[in-house]
Amino acid sequence: MTSQSGRYVIVYNGEIYNATSVREKLQNQGITFKGRSDTEVLLECCACYGVKEAVKQLIGMFAFSIWDKKEQILYLVRDRLGIKPLYWGRFGGLFLFGSELKALRSHPGWKPEINRDALSAYLRHNYIPAPSTIYKDVFKLQPGCILTMRTGEEPRIETYWDVASVIKECSEKKSDFNDAEAIQTLEDLLRDAVGRRMVADVPLGAFLSGGIDSSTVVALMQSQSSKPVNTFSIGFEEDGFNEAHHAARIAGYLGTEHTELYLSPQDAIDVIPKLPDMFDEPFADSSQIPTYLVAAMTRQHVTVALSGDGGDECFAGYTRYFLAERIRKIQKLFPRFARHFLASGIRSISPGYYDAFARMLPDSRRPTQFGHRLHKLADILIEEEDDFYRRLISHWAEPEKIVTEGSEQKGVIWDSSIRESIPDFVDRMRYYDMLTYLPDDILTKVDRTSMSVSLEARVPLLDHRVVEFSWQLPMRYKIRNGEGKWLLRQVLYKYVPKTLMDRPKMGFGVPIDSWLRGPLRDWAEDLLDERKIRQAGYLNPEPIRQKWNEHLSGKHNWQYLLWDVLMFQAWLERWG
Repeated sequence: MTSQSGRYVIVYNGEIYNATSVREKLQNQGITFKGRSDTEVLLECCACYGVKEAVKQLIGMFAFSIWDKKEQILYLVRDRLGIKPLYWGRFGGLFLFGSELKALRSHPGWKPEINRDALSAYLRHNYIPAPSTIYKDVFKLQPGCILTMRTGEEPRIETYWDVASVIKECSEKKSDFNDAEAIQTLEDLLRDAVGRRMVADVPLGAFLSGGIDSSTVVALMQSQSSKPVNTFSIGFEEDGFNEAHHAARIAGYLGTEHTELYLSPQDAIDVIPKLPDMFDEPFADSSQIPTYLVAAMTRQHVTVALSGDGGDECFAGYTRYFLAERIRKIQKLFPRFARHFLASGIRSISPGYYDAFARMLPDSRRPTQFGHRLHKLADILIEEEDDFYRRLISHWAEPEKIVTEGSEQKGVIWDSSIRESIPDFVDRMRYYDMLTYLPDDILTKVDRTSMSVSLEARVPLLDHRVVEFSWQLPMRYKIRNGEGKWLLRQVLYKYVPKTLMDRPKMGFGVPIDSWLRGPLRDWAEDLLDERKIRQAGYLNPEPIRQKWNEHLSGKHNWQYLLWDVLMFQAWLERWG
């Protein structure tokens, strides 16, 4: 679209939720509009105020480019939290950008070359951390950033919003709410964030897992809707992974129009060939499979769906956050030699035996991946805080031993200076997650899977005003009595009885461990063939085959490490 002045041209992907108020402000300054689209509002806002000042006024998710014909300047802009993707690369006189890597690949002037250093980082994280991509000289524009490039000059990147600045501002004006004030403030913010994202010209629904985050979003949707909200969930036959019955109970209580789909291993097998095209680069969060399937099911009924993503990062919901509190208390109780002794004792029993013990517990109290988590606990008992975090989020702990000629790129989670600016360990973990895991894993997964079926996913818990408010809150509003997301829970309990939500947290996982030993075994065996890996020349097959054989024996559960390799191998067959 070209601006009314003819000076600016925009290409845009996203949604501006306060477009109406921005339009009115511009109209008051004498600007007229031809249509009703938020694209036109965004374009004229940038033309009026300049790109950097305009983008600060927006509430939404977006990636866009603006070409200034007069000054011969290109601007690339990505939203604050990284909900929408944007890639770019410079190859001599050629500059490419787009929302997908396959768009760049289609240009005949670029010959893709795999970035082995990024591949090393991928094996640690199960995703490639920004700004890197799987290709040399191609980058992700990071969240909250503007890339500016004048003709004949090198690109320049500046930040218009970042979590570090938010934390600094909030620490200087830390709000000391009482409980009632904090609950009401968050409820008001969330109602507005959800209400704005319910405005659509097409059928609307929501993902409902039955957890705190999605239940809160759906409850606030239903409270603002005159008819039943459409909700959708995925179930598994395996009890340790199934939350569908919880979602159905929440849907029944709130009175939504609920649809659910139970997955089989065959459903996963059918999805796997689509993943390399869907993600464009290696991506190994195995919940990509149910996320795609729930998106595909949802798209049969609606065109826009609200998601509960972001609640864990904003309100300290991940198990590692309150586990860190417990670990610190244990470390203070025992001297270092005693912690080493305890860790050795835990490691002396295989994860499989711990899992067998866990199966004796009632379904409602049975922890998932109990043995794997206990072994991680043994490791972290003897580590320092940031080492503890890196251990918890690492898949292959020494990826450089797996990738031939690869040198892992060390990002923000190795930056020792952050400990000084964010001394509280839980806040520091939240900070790391918001900069890495949230945009590069969670939001990537939701965006790619939903877009692959032409479903627009909106994430109200990541409205930047909600994120900023979460950083104003003292820790007691996030973790209280050993439980995360305390404040978010209090808002939810206004709409849904606590008894319906009183159960252990479950991740949106799939039983990859048993599937790899069963229905996915032949597929995996083919991709993990030692000769095939060696001929490709990117990975060292020996440690991979060792993990595969140990997994097949049942003595260890290496599902996450193996899935990393399998997703790279599958991607390599498609794009390599």
